[in-house]
Amino acid sequence: MKKLLFASTLFFALTGAAFAAVRTVTLSVPGMYCEVCPITVRKALEKVPGVSKVSVSFQKKEAVVTFDDAKTSIKALEDATFEAGYESTVKAAGK
Repeated sequence: MKKLLFASTLFFALTGAAFAAVRTVTLSVPGMYCEVCPITVRKALEKVPGVSKVSVSFQKKEAVVTFDDAKTSIKALEDATFEAGYESTVKAAGK
């Protein structure tokens, strides 16, 4: 039993799985100028591994993204919107 507990602890320590957390970030996306823009931004963000939820508001010009920080980063989310043609910056980040 002690060996199993040690092996499990070692696995989580080496993989970082014990420190993974679901986070939410609000990205400011000021370049959205038409009703189709939020669809493009949402689809780009949904393709990022680790993203579990995306909500994009044309009126607020922002995207709220829930993601697993062991699988992706805020930088990767910003890169995804940029590659889709929409620069974004962090408006608010939470845990």
